[in-house]
Formats: sequence, structure tokens, C-alpha cells
Amino acid sequence: MAKVNIKIEGIPFEVEAGLTILEAAKACGFEIPSLCAFNHGECSKGSCRVCLVEATGARGLVASCVYPVAEDMEITISSPKATAARRTSVELLLSNHNKNCQQCEKNGKCELLHVAKVTGARDDMYQGEQTPTTLDRLTPSIVRDTSKCILCGRCVERCKNAHGLGILGFEKRGFNTIVSPAENRSFADSPCILCGQCVSVCPTGALMEVSEIDKVDAAMKAGKFVVVQTAPAVRAALGEEFDMPIGTRVTGKMVAALRRLGFKKVFDTNFAADLTIMEEASELLDRIQNGGKLPMITSCSPGWVNYAEYNYGELLPHLSSCKSPHEMFGAILKSYYCEKNGIDPKDMFVVSIMPCTAKKYEKDRPELSVNGIADVDAVLTTRELGKLIKRSGIQFTKLPDEEFDNDVVGDYTGAGVIFGTTGGVMEAALRTAAFKLTGEELNSVDLKEVRGFNGIKEATYNLGGMNVKVAVAHGMKYAKVLLDQIKAGTSEYHFIEIMGCPGGCIAGGGQPYVRPCFLPNEDANILDTYKAKRAAALYTEDELRTIRVSHKNPQIIELYNSYLEKPNSHKAHELLHTTYTAREKFKK
Repeated sequence: MAKVNIKIEGIPFEVEAGLTILEAAKACGFEIPSLCAFNHGECSKGSCRVCLVEATGARGLVASCVYPVAEDMEITISSPKATAARRTSVELLLSNHNKNCQQCEKNGKCELLHVAKVTGARDDMYQGEQTPTTLDRLTPSIVRDTSKCILCGRCVERCKNAHGLGILGFEKRGFNTIVSPAENRSFADSPCILCGQCVSVCPTGALMEVSEIDKVDAAMKAGKFVVVQTAPAVRAALGEEFDMPIGTRVTGKMVAALRRLGFKKVFDTNFAADLTIMEEASELLDRIQNGGKLPMITSCSPGWVNYAEYNYGELLPHLSSCKSPHEMFGAILKSYYCEKNGIDPKDMFVVSIMPCTAKKYEKDRPELSVNGIADVDAVLTTRELGKLIKRSGIQFTKLPDEEFDNDVVGDYTGAGVIFGTTGGVMEAALRTAAFKLTGEELNSVDLKEVRGFNGIKEATYNLGGMNVKVAVAHGMKYAKVLLDQIKAGTSEYHFIEIMGCPGGCIAGGGQPYVRPCFLPNEDANILDTYKAKRAAALYTEDELRTIRVSHKNPQIIELYNSYLEKPNSHKAHELLHTTYTAREKFKK
């Protein structure tokens, strides 16, 4: 790589050619105030003017996020002219911003407030008319409040980069410009998959999840039998809400916190992940052996299911009919568990702690209820759980490690844990499918070919003399490649795993924000490594479990023996399976 010699604040450095000033400064140990790069790098470059610096060879101040370094360039960050300009840029952003910081859900993680402090921005320096506000609260998942939007474009780029979609874009012109779905429609009136990736990169409170904390409070106040279940990815990220290093596994402390919050029972969704594997692996083998629709595609991710219903209605028969794990657990809790414990299902209130905003929408689907009773009553994101714990005054890092409840249901295997990362559902399913085909356990249950963060992974496994070809995709941009192959009749796969969010649930739209400006103790490449660190926490827990295959979970075995009969039985289909519907409204 070619090098160039530059000076920053009078100090000589040799840096890679082609870097922007902002990137070069970072590499040399300087932090230029910014609202784009070193956060997620997905924005309308140069639009906010917060990273202005002086540079020789330039005419006036330049936006360091877009201006490239050159040989013998001298860069000045701290000159009065540059610091005053950056301050003015932030003050102008604040002049068109709803500054209800105390009530804002982003309080404490707002990047605009952060750069305001860094630049010394003064309050109300520019007063006048503000851009008309759109407040969109029509979906169960995401709130859009344009009064807090700074037009950085991060959400626009994330939707394109993660999914190849353009749900969000710049609408109107000049002073009236906003970011919205086409024609300033609601998310509810657009083919948005509600994954929350836009929320995960928004620097302010312009995009947030719909909070259901009040709903949980009301259920507890009403004397409901309120139980909680936690998705596998939550334990790999919740610690970040309490300044613990990324990738810290906080399973025991999470359980202890939930008990102190007043939940009657604290269950692990991993139990239902094991149940999902039993149903899904059996469904796959039935399709392979009896001429069913292939390839079969996983159905655990509601963001992916939304995408399929909007864009590939003709391929819906390829989706597994299995409900997602937390919905399965809700159905089992309100039937099997209630019967065992003499509880009226109408008195039980099931709360799911999920890494995902699409799960909030999923729980409201009429298909995901039994006898008119919803499987799940409320979904809180990992971030919302962090807020609940902080509100209660619990000192999370000082909590003891406690075990999940596992009376009748709740015990789980290592296979259930890895559901939280891309490739995990595939790996867990194949561990059990191999046993069902051969009657023998795999020599090694670590199927590393489907692990990692490549957009598409593929492998072939010989299971009982049968070559089963599989593929894994995460993010709809990559899923589309596999789906188009199916449409064209060229797909050679038997089984495909698709997760809505890049990286899987560990990087879901409801997980803690990863912002280098708020993570001073993390390494400089944290945006490149945080997914791997969270995934490693799940693989570690998998390895620590005594049982690592779903079909050996003793409570799952008992559930089938005493209640469901066998995988894919009539009873199992009543409780654990669902249907999908092409959404003609948005069909092109």
C-alpha cells in the first residue's frame, strides 16, 4: 500500500494513501468530532459539516470525512477557525432539533448531544422556524420522529447495505427535507420488514423501538402471573448496557436481575429453540424423504418472514411452518405449563426479552395465537431490559449468578444457545437431523463450515449416506441471491437458513448500541469485531453445556411423551406451527 507524508497539528506522520483526513487522523491518535465515520460509516457523507478542519491545498475549511489526504498536506484541527466552524455546525443542527433530552429514549447514548459537548455548542444560538414534524407510531415495532432527525442518512444507507432495500430516503426539498418511507408514509404503509437496523445506527432519538415497558408494568400491577423468557443473544450483549466489555456472557446475572424485577418465573427461550429443532429437523427429513417442497427455509426470524411475504409470496411454501422459538414457548407455557400448574391461560402474561424489534410486530400476528389467546403478550428489547434494571436501582455487575427456572419446562442444550448467531439454527438442526437419519450421534457437533460472517455460506454433509446440501444467509441482500436461485429453478440446496439481521440476532435491531464514542475502553476496530465477540459468548456457552443436542433435552423428551406425542403430530401443529400470507398490497 502506497504511503503519503502528512502533518497533523504540526506533527509528521506517514499514512496510507487514499485515506480521508478523518481516517488518517484517527489512525494517528486524533479524534475529530464527527457524526458519521468511526460510528458506522453509513451516512450522507459531508452533510452535517461537524468534522471541519483546515488543510493545506484546500480552499477554506473541508469536511474531513470526505477529503482525502495528500503528500505534504498539513492538517489543523484545533485552530480557532476550525473549532468555531464545528461549533456553529452543531448549533445549526440543534436549532432544528427537538431538545426534549430528559424525556428522550436515547438519553445517554445520543451522539448529537455528545458532539455538542465536545464542540462546546451553545444553546439556542439560532432560533426560528423548525421543519414540520412527522411522528409515526403506527407499527408495533418502530417509532419515527422527524423532529429529532439530523438528516445524516445513516438509516438510509443501512437499509440498503443490510437488505438491498430502500425503505427510507430523503423526501421533499430544502428546509422541508425529511427522511421517511416514500411520500412520507408510515412504516405501517410500506414494505418495511421492521428489523430495526435503521434504529441501531440512528445517532439521535429520531428512530426508536416502540416501548412496551408500561404494558409489563400494568400486567404486574393487575396481578397477572407474569413470566419472562430471554433469547440466547440477549445474554451476549446485555452487559454492555452496564459498561461491561463487549462479548461478556452475563447469563447468571441476567436471571438474577429478572427475578428481582418481580417476574414469577424466569425461563430461557433456548428450551423452545430445542423444541423448534425437534419440529424443524423432523419437517426437513419428511420433506426430503417424501417429496416435499425443497429447499426448506428456516422461519425463526420475523424480519426475514416479513421480507418473504412482501417480496417472494410465491416462495412461501418453502418456509418451515414452525413458529419462532419464543412464540413456541408462549404457546407451551399457556397450554402445557398452565395445565401442569393449575393456571388459567388468561391469567398468564408472557414477556419475551428479544434482540429484535420485528418480534414486537410478530407477537401481534393473529396466526400466532391459540384459541384466541396470543402466545406472547409483550416483547422488550435488550435495551429495554437494561432500562428496566437501571430504573429499579439494581446494581447489575454486583449480582450473583443464578439459574433459570426449569420446572416442567426451561432446561436447554447447547444447540439452543447458538440460535442467536448466523449459522446457529442450521448447525443445531443438522445435529439432530443426523441423529434422526442414522440413529447415531455425530463424531463432532461443531459444524464450523456454517459459522462465520460471510454473506452466504454453503456446505454439504453426508448424513446416513445422504448428501444434504445447505446454505446460510444473513441480511436480505444475500438472502435475495438464494431466493432468486429458487425462483429460477437452479437451487441445489435441501435446507437454507436465513436471518434478517446481518450477523444474526447478536446484531439485532434491539441490541445495545455499538458507538465507539461511548466505548473508550474497546479496541479501535470494535465495529469490525463486536459481532464476533458476541457470537463467541454463545459458542462458549454451547461448549459448556453438558448436553449439546436438542433431542437429548430431558424436558423436551418428556413434553413429547406426555403431551405432544411426537414431532409434527397433530397436537404439535396446533400449538407450534403457523402459516404465512403474501402481502398483495405491496406487490410490484
